[in-house]
Amino acid sequence: MDQPDRHFSKLTPYTHRVFAGDLAEQVGALCYRKSLRGIDILLITTRQTKRWTIPKGWPCVDLKAYQAAEREAWEEAGVRGKIRKKTFGHYTYTKYLKDNEHVTSIVGVYLLEVRRERLKFPERDQRDLIWRHPREAAVLVQEPELKGLILKLGRKWKASARPVA
Repeated sequence: MDQPDRHFSKLTPYTHRVFAGDLAEQVGALCYRKSLRGIDILLITTRQTKRWTIPKGWPCVDLKAYQAAEREAWEEAGVRGKIRKKTFGHYTYTKYLKDNEHVTSIVGVYLLEVRRERLKFPERDQRDLIWRHPREAAVLVQEPELKGLILKLGRKWKASARPVA
């Protein structure tokens, strides 16, 4: 069984919840910066399982979705920049909650061109951060749809020298 099959097989027990509309909605920031190789993608580790992913979190009542994604990028990775207001895409994953609870989550992903990085930020002691070329970043993340979004951004950047959402 290859990696996409393994990922989707983890979601299979929860399909009844998905079809019932019982999905957790989250927002995420696909952070990138210009580099000598074109662009690099920012990945962070999750707090519990230490998997590589992008900054993401729960939407906020007082913020638009893209603003909440921008806030997550700051809190989880210490980056600020220019965020796109339109979603670049979506991906699904199984979120592990307290007390061994699981929920299927769909993440709306927004592009954020990083212009400033800070060493001090709210979750700096809880996460590791790395910058990687899109092909390298895609290998490190587990979720097939997120891999696809990272590679899509890399292709769009290469084709136009800047991303087109």
